[in-house]
Amino acid sequence: MIVMWMLQTYLKDICRTINGLLKTALGPPPGSTTTLSSSQDATFRLESVNCLVKVIESMGTWMDQQLKIRDSSPLKGSFSDSSSVSHMASIGEEGILVDAELNTEANSEISDAALLEQRRAYKLELQKGVSLFNRKPSKGIEYLISTKKVGDSPEAVAAFLKNTVGLNEAMIGDYLGDREEFPLKTMHAYVDSFNFEGRAFGEAIRYFLSGFRLPGEAQKIDRIMEKFAERFCKCNPESFSSADTAYVLAYSVILLNTDAHSSMVKEKMTKADFIRNNRGINDGKDLPEEYLVAIYDQIVKNEIRMSSDSSAPQSKNNNSLNKLLGLDGILNLVWKQTEEKPVGANGLLVKHIQEQFKAKSGKSESVYYAVADTAILRFMMEVCWGPMLAAFSMTLDQCDDRAATFHCLQGFRHAVHVTAVTGMQTQRDAFVTTVAKFTYLHCAADMKQKNVDAVKAIMSIAIEDGNYLQDAWEHILTCLSRFEHLQLLGEGVPSDSSFFTAQTLETEEKTTTGYPSLKKKGTLQNPAMAAAVRGGSYDSSTRGVNNTSGLVTQEQMTNFISNLNLLDQIGSFELNHIFAHSQRLNSEAIVAFVKALCKVSMSELQSPTDPRVFSLTKIVEVAHYNMSRIRLVWSRIWSVLSDFFVNVGLSENLSVEIFVMDSLRQLAMKFLEREELANYNFQNEFLRPFVIIMQNSNSAEIRELIVRCISQMVLSRVNNVKSGWKSVFMVFTAAAADERKNIVLLAFETMEKIVREYFPYITETEAVNFTDCVKCLITFTNSKFNSDVSLNAIAFLRFCAVKLADGGLESIDKPKDSAVSAECDNNLDGQKSTHDHDHTSFWIPLLTGLSSLTSDPRSAIRKSSLEVLFNILKDHGHIFSPEFWESILNSIVFPMFSFMHDRSSQPEGGNNNTWDSETCMVAVECLVDLFISFFDLMRSQLPLMVSIFGGFIRSPGQSPGSTGVTALIRLTSELGDRLTEDEWGDIFIALKDVAFSSLSGFLKLAKTMDSIDVLVEVSRDSEFYSDNELTNDDSEDDNLQTAAYVVSRMKSHITTQLLILQVITDLCRNHRKSMSPKNMETVLDVYSLVSSHSHNLNSDTTLQFKLQKACSSLDISEPPTVHFENESFQRYLNFLIDSISNNPSLSQKTNLEIRFVSVCKKILETYLNCSGSLSQSLSRSDNKPLTVVHWILPLSSVKREELAARTPLIVLTLQAISSLEGESFRKYVSEIFPLLVDLVRSEHSSREVQRALSSMFESRIGPLLIGGCVVEL
Repeated sequence: MIVMWMLQTYLKDICRTINGLLKTALGPPPGSTTTLSSSQDATFRLESVNCLVKVIESMGTWMDQQLKIRDSSPLKGSFSDSSSVSHMASIGEEGILVDAELNTEANSEISDAALLEQRRAYKLELQKGVSLFNRKPSKGIEYLISTKKVGDSPEAVAAFLKNTVGLNEAMIGDYLGDREEFPLKTMHAYVDSFNFEGRAFGEAIRYFLSGFRLPGEAQKIDRIMEKFAERFCKCNPESFSSADTAYVLAYSVILLNTDAHSSMVKEKMTKADFIRNNRGINDGKDLPEEYLVAIYDQIVKNEIRMSSDSSAPQSKNNNSLNKLLGLDGILNLVWKQTEEKPVGANGLLVKHIQEQFKAKSGKSESVYYAVADTAILRFMMEVCWGPMLAAFSMTLDQCDDRAATFHCLQGFRHAVHVTAVTGMQTQRDAFVTTVAKFTYLHCAADMKQKNVDAVKAIMSIAIEDGNYLQDAWEHILTCLSRFEHLQLLGEGVPSDSSFFTAQTLETEEKTTTGYPSLKKKGTLQNPAMAAAVRGGSYDSSTRGVNNTSGLVTQEQMTNFISNLNLLDQIGSFELNHIFAHSQRLNSEAIVAFVKALCKVSMSELQSPTDPRVFSLTKIVEVAHYNMSRIRLVWSRIWSVLSDFFVNVGLSENLSVEIFVMDSLRQLAMKFLEREELANYNFQNEFLRPFVIIMQNSNSAEIRELIVRCISQMVLSRVNNVKSGWKSVFMVFTAAAADERKNIVLLAFETMEKIVREYFPYITETEAVNFTDCVKCLITFTNSKFNSDVSLNAIAFLRFCAVKLADGGLESIDKPKDSAVSAECDNNLDGQKSTHDHDHTSFWIPLLTGLSSLTSDPRSAIRKSSLEVLFNILKDHGHIFSPEFWESILNSIVFPMFSFMHDRSSQPEGGNNNTWDSETCMVAVECLVDLFISFFDLMRSQLPLMVSIFGGFIRSPGQSPGSTGVTALIRLTSELGDRLTEDEWGDIFIALKDVAFSSLSGFLKLAKTMDSIDVLVEVSRDSEFYSDNELTNDDSEDDNLQTAAYVVSRMKSHITTQLLILQVITDLCRNHRKSMSPKNMETVLDVYSLVSSHSHNLNSDTTLQFKLQKACSSLDISEPPTVHFENESFQRYLNFLIDSISNNPSLSQKTNLEIRFVSVCKKILETYLNCSGSLSQSLSRSDNKPLTVVHWILPLSSVKREELAARTPLIVLTLQAISSLEGESFRKYVSEIFPLLVDLVRSEHSSREVQRALSSMFESRIGPLLIGGCVVEL
């Protein structure tokens, strides 16, 4: 309090002194009288200004001395010079002390005055957050997190709630009980911060509740106590059987505490009541009675209180808060307190101190107090900066005297220095802005010598106080930009407008000759010059905006040229020195400098009358100068520059975009000279502007330039590229998808060289770069401009697979924090198979990309991708684990054939695949090769394989079906005896499913014919062509189209069914030994299913009639239903004959003879029914009376043709019956004999039937009759 009172008295004196000097410097007010002469008045003014300058200079000198003494103190650390900073930065580059530069600068350049202000602001913001928390806890926490007074993690908030004094305990409890996600996590972290190990339960709950008051809402209490119980049991695992016990007991203790110590409760809980209330809570058992008694006694004798319930004085809380904020020492910066008293806490003490000062002031002797801290300086500047600013600016504006202006500018320099160092941002910016306005660079026609001196002062401020300017850099850099523009105009250098035209370089060389030097040639009427001469306001980004009418007069131009001559006092060296000096700025200052420079550059580029690139070029220079800084600082710089380059690189001016891209290329080339360690990502961040611009630029020229820049950088700095590979591949990926052919070819040319010659560098430090490379190559495969690019990219993918399989990533794909298991499984070839998930992550994108290419519309690409994909799997599959193989098959290989093995879920005839017959053949051959090569790993997928082949078999057209048949035959032939009985069963069951699914799909289609009327050809003669027939013409056309589709599908369906029978027949003939009774039953079911279907289809006379009429109207061939029936029964019969004769034992087990006889009877009945000779007693299945037939009509030509078609089958059937063994023939002849009799009296189209019948009666039936073997007919 003594310090504050003394400070207020002292500041009043300073304020009176400064105001007096201000009045003297400004002179007598207008209209007033004075006895001073004009020379005396001028002298007084000059001396007053000089006095003010001395005051501010003495402040700065004293401040510098104090900071130097304090910084040289061994307790505070030494003030490091540039060499030490450079040394620390070099250490940071090695990763030992990365933030050494920041720490050194923080210790050496932040004064105690700034520290005082920072901590005072910190305390105010923290107190504001505490106050807000005490009113609205959630809002208070949000505010504290947003102002970075508390971390944003639940643990940080929990620590704040637990350790901060001044928080309302009731609000803490209310916040901890909140059910929202973040407060809930905070409550968990808060409870977990307590260590209850070794504490008794009563003591633990007392300790836990000492920091907050339980909320009034039951649900909130429940959540808190539930977590407390969990934490207590975790710290004391042997205390209770479960946390439920602690949870219930905690409630009991709280209830007991309230009951025992509340005056509102009259009837207190007894010890017996407490024990009774807690019976059976320990997992159905009672807690020891003595344990509960001890808790009861402890609570009754000693109430559980929170800290707010105690009578601790408030002063202690305040002092604790000060200690928490680190303010104890700061309050003693001027004098050391003898007693620890809170400010404002004792009015008598303050009054006593004031009386002592008054008493001392009445004595004659002077009393001086030595102040050794710069904190006092800030308060002094707060009261005197305004008068100083007014005195310096008014004098500088009204007076042209060199001495006066010199003193004013010196005053400005010292004022900027003091306010900048003490962190007074508002005051600093006011002084800097005033000096910048006095440069008159925005209106050079009115410039005088004092304005040139102001430019010099601005440059001096930039050099001397650059570390403290922060946002004020924008004003200084704006002045430098305007100064450089005026220099160029004076020297006649061509305007920067050449960057903002669409002319070619050749045209510019012919038309642009530059401007004559204004210092020698007089006037020149051009827009840039006229704007500069007319000038504008300081705050305007362009000159001449406010006065654009009329031409520049000769007088104006003359004044302008003479003023430009004044600027010759300042050379280019001074201008460039400021930017070169940027490498000596501290970490915070250089970031502020770069931000301001980018802002000024953007203003230059967006100028509507005179766009320029001065600051843009300086940005590149500054980046070069500061690239050697430690990575921590450089990353902050580049974060600003990167956003700037992206914004400018996506502008609408091509020349500026080209300039930016070239500048980025130069910076990147230099940056890539620096070595980057593994697991860093800064190269990638550095090259990211190229990626963003490449992906978003609408200019083909810029995209091509980016590809060229990246190509040059990579090929020349390939040894140093580490994390930058990601950005490189992202650029090339965007180029691969570009709409311009030359960009695609240019990018692929570089990509080809990288993969061929520099592949080891890609994965040298980051294995994930391999995946980026693969994704880039896959994008090239989709190129629509050149098939050679796509094919070469596919070949490079195979090359990548070879490198991956050879262990090219082995050295870097292992986790750093854990040893990779060396245990591996051995495969068929005895080699190790990988279980490394990292390898899996590398293989999957490569294989998936190739798999996606198999659906490419280009046939060559499909075929090449299929071959490469399966060659990779075949060549390197031995290193894959069974689990990985299963993943590959299910996610990559089989989905390519999903349109085949999922056809049962598609509508009949639906085929969304783009594969042609050649592609199908290549794919199936590759799949069979792969399955055979890795059969032991893939044998569980055999049913799915057969389903895929079955899908080909039942596909429309002859070619896919033949492909499926060939594949299945080859698969079974190659595997041979390796297939087990169950696996053969899987094959036959799969074929049965294919036949059944195809059959069911066709039957649904055939039902559509039921709704079609019988088609009758209508005469088109006009006399019979009625209006009614005209209206029915459209529906008739629809019926014809439907019928045509049904005919087409029926033909495909018949082909499919016959192919299935062919496969079944070939498999059984070639692998007869593998047939088991169970598999035989499956095969017989297939034959029976197909043959029965063929018979039913041919017997549907209504359907046959409609199809016949439709085919006649459409002039197309009819479906070969008769051939289908004959062929299916013939194959069925041949299979039975072959099985009975060659495998008697299996024949007996499966009762093949019974099936044989049944099939023969079916064939005979069908033939007799066609000839009209079948006995009605055999053909009828009902009990209706028979109709007597008096005569038989002769067969039509159609029936004769059908009989001729069925003749080979009936002959085969008769011969097969005759071939039965004697006993079997005797057993079944009675069933067949009636049919044979009908066959004798029927009409035949060929004598082959009579000869077969004759042979049977002669060789088999005759001997039976002659031998006395009478068969009852």
